[in-house]
Amino acid sequence: MSTIFKKIIDGEIPCYKVAENDHFLAFLDVSPLQIGHTLVIPKDEVDYIFDLKDDLLGEMMIFSKKVAKAIKIAYPCNRIGVGVIGLEVAHAHIHLVPINSMGDINFSKEKMALSKEQFNEIASNIASNMS
Repeated sequence: MSTIFKKIIDGEIPCYKVAENDHFLAFLDVSPLQIGHTLVIPKDEVDYIFDLKDDLLGEMMIFSKKVAKAIKIAYPCNRIGVGVIGLEVAHAHIHLVPINSMGDINFSKEKMALSKEQFNEIASNIASNMS
């Protein structure tokens, strides 16, 4: 199963990387709901998040927590909303979205259009707050 996320992991398609370790990659959603909307994916090709092995799922949540804290520092908000829909790309992923209200994480609303420069700045702002 070769998805767009696998191509990003393999470096075939560029992304706006926020964080990475041996098992996970975090990068900006190119169709964001809010400034700072980030995706966290496992490097293993697993379609459905609940098919991940328990230890990997736990590690993914811990990695996501670190990314969420960096997003919240870079883009202050009430919460970092967490979305796991799993229908857009057949590769497990978590959406981390800065939110101030429930409407901020409505996936049916129109997505933001940002320039390459804006994406680079946002990714850099978040990455610089990773601990």
